[in-house]
Amino acid sequence: MAAPEDEDFEFNNQDYYSLLNVRKEATLEELKASYRRLCMLYHPDKHRDPELKRQAEQLFNQVHQAYEVLSDAHSRAIYDLFGKKGLEVEGWEVVERKRTPAEIREEYERLQREREERRLQQRTNPKGTISVGVDATDLFDRYDEDFEELPGGGFPHIEINKMHISQSIEAPLTNNDTAMLSGSLSTHNGSGGGNINVTVRRVVSAKGWGEVEFGAGDILGPLIGLKMFRNITSRCFLTAQCGLQFSPRGPRPSCSLMTARHLDQNTMGYLQWRWGPTSAMTTSLVRDTKSSHFTLALQLGVPHSYLMMSYQYKFQDEDQTKVKGSLKTGWFGTVVEYGAERKISRHSVLSATVSMGVPQGVTLKIRLARASQTYLFPIHLTDQLLPSAVFYATVGPLVVYMAIHRLIIIPYTQAQKEQELELQRKSSATDIAKKKQEAESAVLLMQESVRRIIEAEESKMGLIILNAWYGKFVSDTSQKQEKARVIDVTVPLQCLVKDSKLILTEASKVGLPGFYDPCVGEDKSLKLLYQFRGVMHQVISADNEPLRIPKQSHRIESES
Repeated sequence: MAAPEDEDFEFNNQDYYSLLNVRKEATLEELKASYRRLCMLYHPDKHRDPELKRQAEQLFNQVHQAYEVLSDAHSRAIYDLFGKKGLEVEGWEVVERKRTPAEIREEYERLQREREERRLQQRTNPKGTISVGVDATDLFDRYDEDFEELPGGGFPHIEINKMHISQSIEAPLTNNDTAMLSGSLSTHNGSGGGNINVTVRRVVSAKGWGEVEFGAGDILGPLIGLKMFRNITSRCFLTAQCGLQFSPRGPRPSCSLMTARHLDQNTMGYLQWRWGPTSAMTTSLVRDTKSSHFTLALQLGVPHSYLMMSYQYKFQDEDQTKVKGSLKTGWFGTVVEYGAERKISRHSVLSATVSMGVPQGVTLKIRLARASQTYLFPIHLTDQLLPSAVFYATVGPLVVYMAIHRLIIIPYTQAQKEQELELQRKSSATDIAKKKQEAESAVLLMQESVRRIIEAEESKMGLIILNAWYGKFVSDTSQKQEKARVIDVTVPLQCLVKDSKLILTEASKVGLPGFYDPCVGEDKSLKLLYQFRGVMHQVISADNEPLRIPKQSHRIESES
């Protein structure tokens, strides 16, 4: 599975196992042994020079931090699953420590959701909708004789006959109280109005909340409403709402009651009763799975009663493509809708739906959702069912989308990726320079320890690292290029020699003290030339391949 774009390469996330040079399955005793040895090598008190002492403190702290995490079973499980970022999530201190990896993953995801919710509460969370109604019936229903005497009568007349704009913001007052301000403006054929609403919501407990709404408009008059939500059981909840609208014709009360129940893991059942200017009883069944969404609804009421069925298929692709269709029939007639939805960028979703019915005619609905903003464009094509209107409403958006996708979206996306790669390369170059400096400082700290190790190994004809190179080895014919892509790690490896043995785990060697990555994102290997018992040996090892020397198979046969 591909990583998120902003986490393709996390250069500073040093591997703790590689730093301590232990296996991922290392026991506590192995961790302690490696930790004690590294502390002896890099302890700050062994250096008098202020600069070397500062560098030793930095490396010593890294080793100590790695040991603290890996020696604690709970922290180690979190680190193994999510790396250093997982340890930075708030809330682990209150989590039960005896958890399985699966339970830790669930807890991590829950804490991440809570952190995102806290971030949302710190913002106003603006939401808005803009709807522009277009009357394009003249494209198909025009009467040619009416335009013969008018100049320019050969061109169809298309107009915007209605608009609707709404906006809302939220403001957290306390941990339990939230205020919401919303407003809307609507116009249709030259006449319209607007309204403004203020809502205060209080979370009473983990099982429910209530809110009070106050509104005013230039047409219907003031409004006061009350809404309550309550979880009855873990599988069932209830919502109740009542309101009073003060219109020019007098007070207009209304109320509604809705109950819902989880029938199974993916299926919900709803039952709603509504009383007021439009009274109705509605029951619906909704089944939502990973690959599909199905809805069946029946409403009995005044003035509208209907039966509605819809189905949506979800493709498991990167663009989250969905195709949908629905059938709705009632006293008003019959409406058939079909369409598609697709994610066109990280924060934008585009959908197009064709609606045709009797007596509504044919309408093309285009919807663009960009973050928390929604833009709607219902385009009314005909007042009657015409095959030509249905054909163009279906084919037209597909052709336009394919053209825009190929000519605009794909080049724009590629340009963005190239820009991100360039920024990543610049960032990696900066990180490489920093890591190189840290590695050089670590090598300076190792000089005294390496001198003592070499003296001890020479006295017993033990293991001496003569040359060691780490990086990407190219061809023998491009020596300059090869040297530019590898680094000398003779000193860091000699420092790891103990009792005439050098053992490296399967972790990437780039995390070892004194190492850094000279070729980010490319395959690397380790090339060693060493002497054991006066005999020359040579070996080339892949980056993530465990290595144990000396070994008889590494011996270089002397020429006769």
